[in-house]
Amino acid sequence: MTNPLTLVWFRQDLRLSDNPALHYATQSGNGILPVYILDSVNSGGRSNGAASNWWLHHALVALNKSLNNQLLIINGDPSEIIPELVATYQCEQVCWNRCYEPWRIQRDKLIKQKLTQAGTTVKSFNGSLLWEPHTVLKKDQTPYKVFTHYYRRGCLLNTPPRTPLPTPDELRLQGITAQDQLYQGESGIKQLQLLPSIPWDQHFTDCWQPGEINARNRLKKFTQKRAKLYKQQRDYPSVLGTSRLSPYLHFGEISVHQIWHAIWQSEADSQSNPLDNTDLDCYLSELGWREFSYYLLYHFPNIPESNFNPKFNHFPWGNSAGNLAKWQKGETGYPIVDAGMRELWQTGYMHNRVRMIVGSFLVKNLLIDWREGERWFWDCLVDADLAANTASWQWVAGSGADAAPYFRIFNPVTQGKKFDTNGDYVRKFCPELRKLPEKYIHTPWEAPQHILDYAGIELGKTYPEPVVELSESRQKALAAFQQLKTITSSAQSAC
Repeated sequence: MTNPLTLVWFRQDLRLSDNPALHYATQSGNGILPVYILDSVNSGGRSNGAASNWWLHHALVALNKSLNNQLLIINGDPSEIIPELVATYQCEQVCWNRCYEPWRIQRDKLIKQKLTQAGTTVKSFNGSLLWEPHTVLKKDQTPYKVFTHYYRRGCLLNTPPRTPLPTPDELRLQGITAQDQLYQGESGIKQLQLLPSIPWDQHFTDCWQPGEINARNRLKKFTQKRAKLYKQQRDYPSVLGTSRLSPYLHFGEISVHQIWHAIWQSEADSQSNPLDNTDLDCYLSELGWREFSYYLLYHFPNIPESNFNPKFNHFPWGNSAGNLAKWQKGETGYPIVDAGMRELWQTGYMHNRVRMIVGSFLVKNLLIDWREGERWFWDCLVDADLAANTASWQWVAGSGADAAPYFRIFNPVTQGKKFDTNGDYVRKFCPELRKLPEKYIHTPWEAPQHILDYAGIELGKTYPEPVVELSESRQKALAAFQQLKTITSSAQSAC
């Protein structure tokens, strides 16, 4: 071939704007061979969950459309596929944006080594994080373990995040062989078989429209109004008070640099610093928590399966399969918990406050290992993200870095009354309770019989009775934690 080519490997960066790898490739003047590979070999036991696959399908459809139906989409092992494509099309360069999951880091190093030894130039870029994990360390060059110190001292005093890159004006896309055309565009997406055979996802399209354009539109609406009310409204699940950008961020349909920059630009006219605005500062710190999650995964790659705090290795989990199933189905008898679990199943999403409530209930009221919850969320969330999912569950369990103390147990009744006072969220996802008055919407077991009759509720049949008693289960959790402290103290004494 006469024109030099650059293979651009799309991964968790399914966008054209602010895409450093694509930007570099276009600036080089080379022709572009755009490729997406669903890695079915090197997933480290972490293949996408069902809800994530739904999102990925539609995200690839949108990206392929923006690439004029010329995205090459293959299922297999990138360490074999990429060198084969490089040889077939005589690519002089391969570019990608870095990922930070441990198995991806290991895989990418091997691919880079193989390509470099064969004489192919490899360029990798940061397209996913504001601050790369290796650049933020304490003075003694060890990683931070406390979020506030990490974010306020390590990140905000570090080099400011870069300005987002523009969408390329022109893409010189490379034509491919007749054989490879079987894997190009819509036919390539179809052969991945990402969509479910049973239409449990029927409500997803009512809530979500994947794709780069939709991500930018959602960000625009958020910065125009809701961002400046974020701290006030983010805890109320019946109010659209959050950005709901997490799935777009996970699949890279929008970059964290674009979001960070948009928040800062929203204050540009007033010449104010967003960090001085309590609502904007609160939202930016949530982006900081995302960074911290990736930071922990990078420096402590075992945390998806292992307790960050090793003393929790001795915790006496109960792990009742029956109670786990009731939690998964939203049949615990606690309305705010059940509403959250049903929202998760129906929409592939759960409000951030409710995630903490249902997580605390599973770990501390049901005494079920946090890893069971993490696995369920991994399969059900459209924004399932290894770093964020793992760090959040360990935070709730008390076993993580800078975690909530184990004795901090969310009371689902108190939380429901405080953050869903009118019961609008519960009524939406637990419609069998919709006729209950506000007084009993979070405690249906306390309602007089005539109120239950009026509402058409028969506890234990039309709506479940509480799976555990709150005060009793709380005491069991605290006793288990006390037992854990005794075990660890004994182990230390023995040493």
